[in-house]
Amino acid sequence: MFAGIVSTVGHVEALPGALPGKLVLAQREGWFAGALGDSVAVSGCCLTVIDASPGQIAVELVPETLRRTTLGGLRFGDPVNLEASLRLEGAVGGHLVSGHVDTTGRIVAVNAEHNAVWVEIEVPTSVARYCVPQGSIAVDGCSLTLVTVADGPAGGAAVRVSLIPHTMASTIACAYRPGVLVNLEVDQIAKLVERLAIPYLSHLQDSRVGAEPR
Repeated sequence: MFAGIVSTVGHVEALPGALPGKLVLAQREGWFAGALGDSVAVSGCCLTVIDASPGQIAVELVPETLRRTTLGGLRFGDPVNLEASLRLEGAVGGHLVSGHVDTTGRIVAVNAEHNAVWVEIEVPTSVARYCVPQGSIAVDGCSLTLVTVADGPAGGAAVRVSLIPHTMASTIACAYRPGVLVNLEVDQIAKLVERLAIPYLSHLQDSRVGAEPR
């Protein structure tokens, strides 16, 4: 688990090539103090560390990761958000994030307002129903608050988040522009509640259909 509080920004040093495999990332020396087999979030995607040396880590990529996230589009030198896995005895500064990316969204607008930056993201239909005003969402692994949620194209949603200067300076958000794809993870609790409630709601609906009118 993660908290959605980005620890540092790393950069791609070596790509897997034609087939999925090892992704090598340069990172601030001393940032990774874990062991091989530990989990790290790479732009919001939970991956396993398979190699580590001072100032460098390597993680394993598989085809499903490349299909579901933006990692398949990485190029040499590209920046990525990095967060070490959460120790639950510590503070949770954002919200509980699993690092299991649901889908990708597309940035449609970036606008400044005083010390804040507004980012509007087009969210696909598959996860739009989990987006609620003042709820949480992880964008490239960064825990953010959904300020507004409106109907988007083709049944999706257009959501807006407000970024503080620290977020702009310490994450890859500084490179956000219209058209950029971002990894999205919606609230896990909302998905679990829906999963548990669907059988009950279906039964309730079926019982109402068969009931005689009063």
